[in-house]
Amino acid sequence: MRLPVGLHRKGSCGFLLRTITAAFGETFYLCLFTTTLRLLNCFLVQTSFVPDEYWQSLEVAHRMAFNYGYLTWEWTEGLRSHLYPLLFASIYKVLHLLMKDDVQLLIWLPRIVHAFLAALADVKLYSWVKRLDGAEVAKWVYFCQLSSWFTWYCCTRTLTNTMETVLTTFALCYYPMEGTKRGSSLPYLALVALSFTIRPTAIILWVPLLLRHFWKEHQKWRLVLHSCIPVGLITLGSSLIIDRVFFGKWVLVQLNFLKFNVLQNVATFYGSHPWYWYFAQGLPVVLGPHLPFFLHGCFRASEKHRLFLVVVLWTVAVYSTLSHKEFRFIYPVLPICMVFCGHSLNQLEKWRKAAISFLLMANLPLALYTGLVHQRGALDVMGHLQGLCSPPSTQERASIFMLMPCHSTPFYSHVHCPLELRFLQCPPDLTGRTNYLDEADLFYTDPLHWLKGKFSNITLLPTHLVFFSALEQAISPFLVSNRYEKVATFFHTHLPQGRTGSSIYIYERNQEHL
Repeated sequence: MRLPVGLHRKGSCGFLLRTITAAFGETFYLCLFTTTLRLLNCFLVQTSFVPDEYWQSLEVAHRMAFNYGYLTWEWTEGLRSHLYPLLFASIYKVLHLLMKDDVQLLIWLPRIVHAFLAALADVKLYSWVKRLDGAEVAKWVYFCQLSSWFTWYCCTRTLTNTMETVLTTFALCYYPMEGTKRGSSLPYLALVALSFTIRPTAIILWVPLLLRHFWKEHQKWRLVLHSCIPVGLITLGSSLIIDRVFFGKWVLVQLNFLKFNVLQNVATFYGSHPWYWYFAQGLPVVLGPHLPFFLHGCFRASEKHRLFLVVVLWTVAVYSTLSHKEFRFIYPVLPICMVFCGHSLNQLEKWRKAAISFLLMANLPLALYTGLVHQRGALDVMGHLQGLCSPPSTQERASIFMLMPCHSTPFYSHVHCPLELRFLQCPPDLTGRTNYLDEADLFYTDPLHWLKGKFSNITLLPTHLVFFSALEQAISPFLVSNRYEKVATFFHTHLPQGRTGSSIYIYERNQEHL
């Protein structure tokens, strides 16, 4: 690679850079640029997406490291593996031992780790396509990957879906394909097994690829006995031991996950969509402005890429059979979709500049708006509550009640002190009762009546109430009669729906006039 003019000058700095370039070449600069971009990406995402990015990762890790916090019903029922939260708990524990467990570090370090993982996955994707289709196609796949608004929005969030996407991209790089140098199957099988251990539904994407590998393999029994079984036993055994330590009993979480979410379909308690939702809305939204290029790439890609198109369609089709649907569930297929988008750009020689301009101008506003504006109140309000951790000695110790749809905000991972925090509970009914209503449903049926009954004894009143602006009018008599005063307002979204509001309010009880 040709060096910039300034790097040809004599001196230790120039010599060092020339040495690094000679050793790493293109890969070094690619890694440096990608890592810088993903770190910028990390700090420009200041909004919340879904509750699981906190409640299935950081909240669990906080409890593992500091012995206080809240665990949702999935953890008491043994549906989730501690393997993923253990990554963050380890970081928290190191910070604690170094006496550097500042709340801002607890919030940002896990996301920075994901930024590095996302950067590595981007570079791996480029290297894989370069090996498969050549440098020119790889360049445009890399561009599409970096310009994707949904990747920008998700790739630094502490979601199991994000880790699944990273592991899937890594595994694809080692998957045996015709026309490429074949190596050991162990690396890709280990990554698939790890992905399955963290999120069991990750196996859906890999079913066509695993079946193809088995079909094409000449030494089938050797593949099964020397690769699949050892990898499976080691990965599953490690997961069992880790969960035994933290659950205090033997639990096969992958089996429980499939039983509750697939066989019993408990996830429908949190919403359901028609079968065609992923095709009509889910995949088009996730692809965003890349959609026409994906469709064009599907028609123009070579025969060897049909396998990956089958993987995308198979994954979306299988997820379509499950009632509970979310955009993030199909995030792992997005890097594969970018391969087809890259092929499209590679063939649009005449219109390429216009296509690149369109993708940048269309994705950038979406990425910035969703990352900096939409649903930011849930995090901003926690920043304010952090200030209640050390009240003046003359002030009553704070107690906070979140009168919001359950899990609307993070919890102890974003305050890092043993405040008295409460929120409206919403566990699903696991006993088969009809007409079941959780605490949140009961509250929203008649908020004022619920509050009066809950706090008939005024000594039980919390010092602070946190709720969406949409609720203010309904509970105004309760606020006035108990001398609550608004102390802070945080913008949340321009698109309030259902029980959410455009803003989040914090009300504090006035103790001076009691």
